[in-house]
Amino acid sequence: MQYIDNIIFLILLVAGFGLFAKSLQKIYRNIRLGRKINRSDNKPERWETMARVAMGQSKMTARPVAGILHLFVYVGFVIINIELIEIIVDGIFGTHRFLATIFGHTFYGFFTATLEVLALLVVIGVVVFFIRRNFYGVKRLTMKELFGWPKNDANWILIIEFALMMAFFKMNASDLILQTRGVEGFHHLGSFPISEMIFVPFLEIFSFDNGFLIFTEKAAWWFHFVGILFFMNYLYYSKHLHIILAFPSTWFANLEKKGKFNNLDSVTKEIKLMMDPNADPYAALAEGSEADVPSKFGAEDIFDLNQVQLLNAYSCTECGRCTSVCPANITGKKLSPRLILMKTRDRLEEVGRNIDKNGSFVDDGKKLLNDYVTKEELWACTTCNACTEACPILLDPLSIIFEMRRFLVMEQSAAPQELNLMMTNVENNAAPWQYNQADRLNWAND
Repeated sequence: MQYIDNIIFLILLVAGFGLFAKSLQKIYRNIRLGRKINRSDNKPERWETMARVAMGQSKMTARPVAGILHLFVYVGFVIINIELIEIIVDGIFGTHRFLATIFGHTFYGFFTATLEVLALLVVIGVVVFFIRRNFYGVKRLTMKELFGWPKNDANWILIIEFALMMAFFKMNASDLILQTRGVEGFHHLGSFPISEMIFVPFLEIFSFDNGFLIFTEKAAWWFHFVGILFFMNYLYYSKHLHIILAFPSTWFANLEKKGKFNNLDSVTKEIKLMMDPNADPYAALAEGSEADVPSKFGAEDIFDLNQVQLLNAYSCTECGRCTSVCPANITGKKLSPRLILMKTRDRLEEVGRNIDKNGSFVDDGKKLLNDYVTKEELWACTTCNACTEACPILLDPLSIIFEMRRFLVMEQSAAPQELNLMMTNVENNAAPWQYNQADRLNWAND
């Protein structure tokens, strides 16, 4: 019977990690649909940024209550899953609490006690988050754009984490009672202060026999293991993919000063040729400057965005901090930086399904611009950078907005009338205002 359990365990383990690897491979393929971008500069700064922001959660403390609770859940859940090593070894070889033989009884007791305290903090965190998200009425968590799947997804994750922690406590409590009773196979290993204080008294009220407790311990152990595999594979469909992708997103983040926009090399070269009276345009053409001209200015679809922008779309936590500080959104305009990232991810997933079905992308008559993101949203943006400053993992929705606006202006000449007037004035008067260049400094005499 034990061998059958080991075989079932091994099959589930291989299937779970195999499906997870397949999901990661699909995400990687989809991200590579974007344009290449070199973000390998300043590696020491990038490692420091990733450690501070993704691992250290430094930007979460801008809102202390949510930040501390998130730290409880994040640190607790990650560290508790170190126990997965023990579960894997026990499941394959039929051992019981394998890490006790590695750590020694004293350190193993400290280790299990720490896990119990962290599990309690996780429970507190997810319960408060569930109440806060569903009953407290935080505006950024109850906006229309979260209705349906986004809200359900967030709640399901909280419920799954709560259920996993309850299974963890039930497993430990049953194990502790069996150890106390001296049942064969259950040695005095580990320390379980929370289970002993809360869950053991509950089980002892009913005076369960050893057989039932062994079943309970095993059932909780299996539930914890299968739950972890389920959670891991559910991430692909969930906003909680940021648990993994926050690390590469912060490493590849834009390290330039906020508000600095990228210039197109081809346009820069043209301007330099225009401004330099000694430049020979024919020599520049002979050197191959035409090859530097992109096939399209700006972005109309996900293929025109760079790979870091697509990574950002997958990494979005949907927390809404960006939207809550967006002046356009606050004043009632349609723009939501969070929704820009969500729509980009939706379009990217749609393209991915198209490739899965056809082997390569077949034009579906849709584009990110207009079919997902409207012009009204794009032109509502004030490019103030509040969204990028507020993001807890350094995502940059503004860069996506900027590229789509660049497409509208440079490819379709579809800028609003006010902007066209301003650009005409800049071209004619070297200033956005409609007056003669000779009068530009008259304000200094006022």
